Amino acid sequence: MASGASGESGTGGHDRTALDEIDLTGELMIAASASRADRLGAEQIDEVLLARRPDAPTDRQLP
Repeated sequence: MASGASGESGTGGHDRTALDEIDLTGELMIAASASRADRLGAEQIDEVLLARRPDAPTDRQLP
């Protein structure tokens, strides 16, 4: 069956990328809602982004 119209790829690469972006957006939204400020500062955004790196410590908390 052809997969062109369904949005599925043979390797799943695009799907994996989209899911990673959705996860990251969700993590940023959670961090923003937990913040007392109106906006996340650049340092807070960096903390969220860096926490996703495989070599980053897993016990990091947002201030």
